[in-house]
Amino acid sequence: MKIYRIDKPNDAKTALKLLGSDKGGVAIMSKKMDTHLFVIKDISAGAANILKQDCLSIGAELAVPTGVVTCSKSHYDAILIGTKRQLEFLARKEKAQPFGLKKLAKKLEDFLKESKFKTKIMGIINANDDSFYPGSRYLEKSAVEAIENMIEDGADIIDIGAVSSRPGSEPVTSQEELRRLKPIIDTIKQEKLYDKAIFSIDSYSLEAIAYALESGFSIVNDITGMQNSKLGELAKSYGATYIIMHMQGTPETMQKNPHYDNVILDIDAFFEDRIERALEIGFKIEDLVLDVGIGFGKTLEHNLMLLKNLKHFRHFGCEVLIGASRKSMIHKIVPTPVEERLPGTLAIHLEAIRRGASIVRCHDVKEHKQAIKVYEAIEEGSVL
Repeated sequence: MKIYRIDKPNDAKTALKLLGSDKGGVAIMSKKMDTHLFVIKDISAGAANILKQDCLSIGAELAVPTGVVTCSKSHYDAILIGTKRQLEFLARKEKAQPFGLKKLAKKLEDFLKESKFKTKIMGIINANDDSFYPGSRYLEKSAVEAIENMIEDGADIIDIGAVSSRPGSEPVTSQEELRRLKPIIDTIKQEKLYDKAIFSIDSYSLEAIAYALESGFSIVNDITGMQNSKLGELAKSYGATYIIMHMQGTPETMQKNPHYDNVILDIDAFFEDRIERALEIGFKIEDLVLDVGIGFGKTLEHNLMLLKNLKHFRHFGCEVLIGASRKSMIHKIVPTPVEERLPGTLAIHLEAIRRGASIVRCHDVKEHKQAIKVYEAIEEGSVL
């Protein structure tokens, strides 16, 4: 007799199929193998006691501090532990309970939904002379050549911007931004490059976004996260996808002592607010992409916490974008000049994909294409 370990629930599902289990059995047993942990903040003592008993009745568990049973405080933090099957059943039970447990049930169901997205590579083109990575700066002719190379190397999306958002950068006028962008956008249209890739405009200027959308761009990448609702209304009028990014402060101020009460919950609340705003404008969930904004008003600790918890943000039902290409967080871990940060970039991005990201924004398309293909081959490989 021999034994070996199966690493992930998805592998377990594959193993069950190869074993010869019927379709219904695969669905049931794989859920028993998929264990989840949720931190619940500020749950009332009454709700905690009810939830604890309901968990125990189905084989799940709620870890709580000493004093919950006697209600020595009004509210507590707790950790919910259970398989997917147990938590789905628990969510149904809690819909009939008081003390805010109905709302908790809805959140649990959102977290447990499975949504799969194809991994896509977004290549970066900066039409300016002050982006933090010199290798991403292009003028008109070199920009179009770089775009064509990125498409050939495997880019699904090309993201073009003309204003640097590096820490400490200063804004430029809309007129200057459009002056930088216009010749590139015009050439893309003239060369019919829209037939070969999807194009995204990295801007929060109404004039620049309008020109790009009118010319055939189909994604708006807004680092301000739809702070200006008019940007959303404009994008919606063209049927564009909207990338909502989180940034604390502005590029000039964002790295001056960034602070969060809880970086995961604070950014979650931000996305909840902006998604609600987008839905009111008329967007559908599938039209929205979320970007936690690595390096935009975050310390290294904040960035690492966000990367470890990217899957959390999938509960909204949107795709998640990761953009850590050659960023300074790599230098803070291993002191390295920007030109030598490709290995660190690949490590971050592959781990981000494993943890829920489906769009990777990067400078080095060819290298990412190879790394992602190898990663996917490992993930899809047989477990028996």
